[in-house]
Amino acid sequence: MKITELELFLVPPRWLFLKMSTDAGISGWGEPVVEGRAETVKTAVAEGQELLIGRDPDDIEDIWQTLYRGAFYRGGPILMSAIAGIDQALWDIKGKRYGLPVYTFLGGKTRDRIRVYSWIGGDRPKDVGEQAKQKQTEGFTAIKMNACEEMHYIDSHAKVDAVIERVAAVREQTGKDFGIAVDFHGRVHRAMAKVLTRELESFHLLFIEEPVLPENLDALREIARHTTTPLATGERLYSRWEFRRILEQGYVDIIQPDLSHAGGISEVKRIAAMAEAYDVAVAPHCPLGPVALSASLQLDACTPNVFIQEQSLGIHYNQSQDLVDYVVNPRVFQFHDGFAALPDGPGLGIEIDERRVREQAAQCHNWKNPVWRNEDGTVAEW
Repeated sequence: MKITELELFLVPPRWLFLKMSTDAGISGWGEPVVEGRAETVKTAVAEGQELLIGRDPDDIEDIWQTLYRGAFYRGGPILMSAIAGIDQALWDIKGKRYGLPVYTFLGGKTRDRIRVYSWIGGDRPKDVGEQAKQKQTEGFTAIKMNACEEMHYIDSHAKVDAVIERVAAVREQTGKDFGIAVDFHGRVHRAMAKVLTRELESFHLLFIEEPVLPENLDALREIARHTTTPLATGERLYSRWEFRRILEQGYVDIIQPDLSHAGGISEVKRIAAMAEAYDVAVAPHCPLGPVALSASLQLDACTPNVFIQEQSLGIHYNQSQDLVDYVVNPRVFQFHDGFAALPDGPGLGIEIDERRVREQAAQCHNWKNPVWRNEDGTVAEW
């Protein structure tokens, strides 16, 4: 079997799909994308095409090494996301070729199902409280919410109070055993992160995500001194070498590699194994589309230190199109009692609706995140 063609599809709301075809009539799908830089990643995948055409898709590790080490400049969000989507498609082809789910090639199942959480939004306590209660009614046992909007290096305590009020509303609506994760989104600088983490301590959160920007990892040491709440980060780290630095520091309890950014299934499996040696949990980041989620579920199935999975069904980014709009069988992404079933179909376990993909790709997209500014006009973190 040989790889014959790569096709790329920019589809709403903000995704990039890759179809990899072979001379045996078997095709695989990947999702190589950086949100807001989809066209750039598309170019990066196309540039790697000459290293793929004619290769046996079974040679996943050698192809990965060739794509990564075969170029003098390597790593970073664009190149690693390109490799990630290619890697996903290769695993999808391998599974379909032998009629097995991807996780069977990676050691087999370590669990029967995986816990998932849902995202909620809203600026007022009443909004987030009611949304969280609705998710609980739907069967979810955990949610994640953003902590705040713009926050300066040093900011008013009124903004801290607003965060506390919103989290308190969720806890009041859902009860003490419901999981609440609060995402600082890298929006909060070290001084204010210390204040926020201390003030949130009494709510017994599931975790605090990206308490500071990933380039400020040294600040995690000081923040960890101000809380016993588990700290999570990793959606903006892209290889085992970057994760090694954070694991060696010892201040993070949960890592969140993204299987569409951090080198795909192959690399994230290695990253998760490293984390296990440091007694660190894994919660794969996945606010993306159906291929990325399917790849994440394959990893979850065979990785014992994964404890929960992010998923984007119904998230605010997906207003025009959602996960189920691009798959033939929408029931594949149904959740029960706060858990997702493990996919048991061959490859990634989903069948992409190619007609729908090509139809929506004609519309394309140009999604960009907003640029925020503080009250004094300086650029704020989004």
